[in-house]
Amino acid sequence: MNSSTSDQKKNVLGLPVLIATVVLGLADLAFLLLTSSRDPGIVPRNARPPECGDEQQVVDMTTPSTEWVNAASPHLRVPRSKDVVVNGCVVKVKYCDTCLLYRPPRTSHCSICNNCVQKFDHHCPWVGQCIGLRNYRFFFLFISTSTLLCFYVFALSWLNIAAEREEYGGSLLKSMGGEVLSVVLIVYTFVSVWFVGGLTVFHLYLMSTNQTTYENFRYRYDKKENPYNRGALANIAEVFCTRMPPSLNRFRSWVSEDDDAYGGGGGGVLSPMSGGLDLEMGRKGVHYSPGGIPAILQGMDYSEMEKMDAVGVHVKDRQAAPEAPDLFVISPARQHDVGCGGGGGGGGERSPATVQDQDAERTLVSSNANSQR
Repeated sequence: MNSSTSDQKKNVLGLPVLIATVVLGLADLAFLLLTSSRDPGIVPRNARPPECGDEQQVVDMTTPSTEWVNAASPHLRVPRSKDVVVNGCVVKVKYCDTCLLYRPPRTSHCSICNNCVQKFDHHCPWVGQCIGLRNYRFFFLFISTSTLLCFYVFALSWLNIAAEREEYGGSLLKSMGGEVLSVVLIVYTFVSVWFVGGLTVFHLYLMSTNQTTYENFRYRYDKKENPYNRGALANIAEVFCTRMPPSLNRFRSWVSEDDDAYGGGGGGVLSPMSGGLDLEMGRKGVHYSPGGIPAILQGMDYSEMEKMDAVGVHVKDRQAAPEAPDLFVISPARQHDVGCGGGGGGGGERSPATVQDQDAERTLVSSNANSQR
């Protein structure tokens, strides 16, 4: 009778535990899916560099920046950075040579995704996505739920071992030996909670100070004024209680072929996706002309090739080009001239061909002597 009562208590206690475990697990997976599948805030690229008509982008303008961007457009000189006032503080915005635009404040270029991302925090390899303006709240919910799930499983595993002590004579070690799965979960959650728990605490600090991981390591706002800090409560409310900004990209829209996007204006400007110079990714491609033909293939005469193809002449059957004449070999005509000149007496004049051959031999002998020295 007592055994049946205890079994009923265990079953009743196990149902809420099972429901809570399923809810936490599904919530964790849902936040993971929202983090990895949403647009993090990618800034659309420009098809060409900034226009020359702007007063801030004139060639002869004066700027404190001594570094100029002219790799993607040699006919333009664009200042590397500009000053923007944010909440009364001067913030520098940089020019992205890959996306051909000035990055908005708090925007950075991800070298893995190769895109400029608004409020760039970091690129998470476990999620496979950049963490930015539009998915940061889901990323924090994902790591905080994972931390809560670790603590939950860790505590329930110990409670399960403690509840089974009676069946093993009150010995904790024997109970742990009999509940191997609980021991494995205890070890696994103990190791995992240091990673996800530490990450949760760190991002809780970043949220309360309105920083990103990139800004914390790059600009060190702990040692200087942060122009985005509005107080702990306002900063946290900005993450969770503000409206999600719409995506700047239309991923499902049709792509129209625009010839001007590849530099139809005569400057030979490359689109960032055409394999040109990429300062952000650190690679260099081939520069194509406005017509899409490499410079090395321009100016070639293809008429002869078309004629050969028309008559069906194979490449192996085509006649080879005539060899270049050797300056040091005397032709039979020149030998005849030398013989005629020599038969007229010892004091006769030498022919021009003989003079050229002798001069060439002297030049060759002098060059050999210099090389031996």
